[in-house]
Amino acid sequence: MDVIMAATGVVRDMFGYLERRQQPPPADAALLAGLKATIAGQLPVVGNVVQAPTPVTASAAASSVTPSGAGPDWGELYKVVTGTAVPSPAAASAPVLHHDVSGESPDQVVQNAIGRRASDKPGYQGPVGRRDNEKTRDNTIRVDTSRLDQVLNLSGEIGLTKNRLTSLRSDLLHGRSDTNTLHALDQAVSQLDLLVSDLQNAVMKTRMQPIGRLFQKYPRIARDLARNLGKDVELVLAGEETEIDKTMIEDLSDPIIHLIRNAVDHGVETPADRLAGHKPGKSEVRLEARQEGDHIVLIVADDGRGMNPERLRAKALEKGLITDEEANTMDERQSFNLIFLPGFSTVDVASDVSGRGVGMDVVKTNIHKLNGSIDIRSYPGKGTTFTISLPLTLAILPVLLVRLGDQPFAVPLSMVREILTIQVDAVQEVGGRATMVVRGEVMPIYPLSHLLGWTAERVPEYGVLMQTAESTFILAIDGFMGREDAVIKSLDDFRPKGVAGVTTLSNGQIVLILDMKELLGSLGDSRGVPRMVFLPANSLAA
Repeated sequence: MDVIMAATGVVRDMFGYLERRQQPPPADAALLAGLKATIAGQLPVVGNVVQAPTPVTASAAASSVTPSGAGPDWGELYKVVTGTAVPSPAAASAPVLHHDVSGESPDQVVQNAIGRRASDKPGYQGPVGRRDNEKTRDNTIRVDTSRLDQVLNLSGEIGLTKNRLTSLRSDLLHGRSDTNTLHALDQAVSQLDLLVSDLQNAVMKTRMQPIGRLFQKYPRIARDLARNLGKDVELVLAGEETEIDKTMIEDLSDPIIHLIRNAVDHGVETPADRLAGHKPGKSEVRLEARQEGDHIVLIVADDGRGMNPERLRAKALEKGLITDEEANTMDERQSFNLIFLPGFSTVDVASDVSGRGVGMDVVKTNIHKLNGSIDIRSYPGKGTTFTISLPLTLAILPVLLVRLGDQPFAVPLSMVREILTIQVDAVQEVGGRATMVVRGEVMPIYPLSHLLGWTAERVPEYGVLMQTAESTFILAIDGFMGREDAVIKSLDDFRPKGVAGVTTLSNGQIVLILDMKELLGSLGDSRGVPRMVFLPANSLAA
């Protein structure tokens, strides 16, 4: 497997040269000998590393091997590409000679047989094209023809309904407003509403891609890193058929790579340490995807050493990322979240893999950009689990329209669990916070005006029981305006805190879509909402 992996890596490098119209350098002689020996079932041959010649352009190579008016000289072309003459059949079938490998460990023999990839050679600039620039996004998508057929059929049905509405409009303009005409108009509008909803769903399905296309490159990354670190790690994939929005697949690549590298480097132990701890010598890192309701859940879990909250707090204190007071008040979950702070690292000496304090903060930032959340569960000696929750799609978001005074706001419907009526006499103060008992469970109440920093003009009458990955609470509001499927418009240039985006209502009014997690984060754990907020205005004046 080591020889095969090294060979495929060299082939990828060669394609990089071809993408910029340059002839690739020859592979190392040791690698070629290792491949032949492996095919023959023998110990790979150790040979001298062949240095890569200066690349020549494809046009120059073609002109040097193809005389005018003649066909290509394949022998010369082979010589240009490989730097060697075409082997004779006798030479190709000759047995591979072995040199004396006494005194070398098996690992040294394998590493010498593999040789160095082109990317390790002096002066190598790396492949170009789509691999050279990781920021280049793939703007193409592969769609099942049955889904496109569904879109086409729905478009035809909408066209027929449009013709029916045009005919009814003409009748109404000519004064026909009898009961039959109005009933036909109502039916046509209802049918159009249904067809547009179906078309919207069908178009969204064309954007959905199996996440397995993203997962397929991770086993190689985990294997290479484990081999470099002297660990035995198996990456187990599950839920590869789960579909997710194409744009989200692009943005998930880096966060998942960071999590896998973190699990292999920090999470799992060496085989000797695992055997000493009565564990199997082979570690297991699990990458799983599944759909839960209107969310996609990604899990990266390992069976390694786990994380120690006290050690994390000590490291954060040592680096000056938190204060003594913050460290003393942190619970276990907050301690785990310290790894997402920029500059945080538990490694004392930086290496090529880790220790620079970058990576995990990028994970959290990228997940939040996708309107998702990440949660950590870790148990010392048993392992760590990272759970990422993402919306099914970024283009359309079902929202609940709430009202604060005369101003409407939109909150994600996926977080709404129940709508309540707030009775002032049922509001209790517990620990300096306004709370209300819902079916035997004490829930904190956060008025929307309090979260936004507005002055409350009236006592909230209604509450929305909302649930996030971290907490469950009641959002106190003045009223409701219904439910809508919002087409999200992002605010890239100017994004107020606590606002995820905007949408437009049917009457043309612009409504802000609230980011409840960010609003709750700005509230802080220490700031409560006292009960007096829910007292009538005359009582407050008194």
